[in-house]
Amino acid sequence: MTRLPAIDPETATGQAKQLLDGVQKKLGFTPNILRTMANSPAVLQGYLNFSTALSKGSLSPKLREQIALVVAQNNECEYCLAAHAAIGRTVGLSEEAIRDSRRGESPDAKEAAVLDFASTLVVNRGWVTDAEIAKLRKAGVTEGEIAEIIANVSLTLFTNYLNHVAQTEIDFPAVEALAVA
Repeated sequence: MTRLPAIDPETATGQAKQLLDGVQKKLGFTPNILRTMANSPAVLQGYLNFSTALSKGSLSPKLREQIALVVAQNNECEYCLAAHAAIGRTVGLSEEAIRDSRRGESPDAKEAAVLDFASTLVVNRGWVTDAEIAKLRKAGVTEGEIAEIIANVSLTLFTNYLNHVAQTEIDFPAVEALAVA
């Protein structure tokens, strides 16, 4: 059972209504996580603004979803795993790439370095070594991309934590547990 209600777009009022209507128009549906954020229009607006800003950065939509998947896996956020697997499919991630991303792996050296760094950020609460930054640079990751990786990790941490607290009802196809190697 959810702890925070998902606001019904049909009964929402004011800024919450405007924001939820905008989400519906853009996506064709209103995910429960955004309906839950609508309890505070400031939170929903902030999330939408941050997400939109990051979508205009240098990281590809595919890589942003891969980052979200590895972060959600590290945080055991079932909602975000389901959501980002579904979104990942729409931006070209195969089922294998989705599984690999959740494990922090990729056959592409740059993607692998980014996913490893994102995972390290989560596990070490943002503390990284000079060697970890050097590994990113060696893989061809720019300073701007490093900043965007951190921002994308932060955005996913926010949604993971919101879902943990709210116990948001999953409205995307569930993902299977990863097989332990």
